[in-house]
Amino acid sequence: TPATIINDAPLSLPGGVAGEAWEPKNFEGTYSGPIRLRTALTKSKNLVSIRILQSITPEYAQDYITRFGFDAAQHPPYLTMALGAGSVTPLQMVSAYSVFANGGFRTQPYFIDRIVDSRGTVLVQSKPVRAGESAERVIDARNAFIMTSLMQDVVRQGTATKAMQLGRHDLAGKTGTTNDQIDAWFCGFNSKLVAVAWIGFDRPRSLGGNETGGHAALPIWVNYMGKALKNVPESSYTVPEGVSVLKINPQNGQIEDNGVPEFF
Repeated sequence: TPATIINDAPLSLPGGVAGEAWEPKNFEGTYSGPIRLRTALTKSKNLVSIRILQSITPEYAQDYITRFGFDAAQHPPYLTMALGAGSVTPLQMVSAYSVFANGGFRTQPYFIDRIVDSRGTVLVQSKPVRAGESAERVIDARNAFIMTSLMQDVVRQGTATKAMQLGRHDLAGKTGTTNDQIDAWFCGFNSKLVAVAWIGFDRPRSLGGNETGGHAALPIWVNYMGKALKNVPESSYTVPEGVSVLKINPQNGQIEDNGVPEFF
């Protein structure tokens, strides 16, 4: 659950370069010890992501991400998956994040709505699948809602707080930064619109020491969404049947009467 306690602590595993140990790190080089999953995602704690992947196994994750439209062959089943070692495009990412935004349905991006002739006669009309109608449900509505709740905290108090300058409370998303700051990402949404910002070089090289997703990509996303959502009312997320709100102790993840509200 979002309240599950996971250890944000260093790891030393076989499989590094030249037979050395693989010792992944958090971006800032510090560790928080046992923390809730929600807090770990909010703060982009790499070591927690790796431990979760260890628990579910990379093979399970490789199969699961195909639900979102990713090609399993581009995401080898290793623990580095947790750090974004696979290969994706911005279009694939925006399609994948739409599954969370629309409540669990997979839809296909399309560019051409219709083709008309010189007299205005419609020759071809696109018929895209729509969430809640003809689209395939690929994750449970509870899954989509809780993941959205987690990513709302990324915007409210995590690595994407710059998005709060838009003055909205319906935004959710996740920053991403690959090794050596070669790629910087921000994938974000509300329930009506998903947008992804990526920045990097055509021939991969470092963007610079501080060019993280929150620093390099997020401002692009904020600039776009500020215009796209201008005068658009805030959207709301309905709590699906089967999701409960319980009070938990933020230190140990246990249910308690005087704790903080958490979705389960």
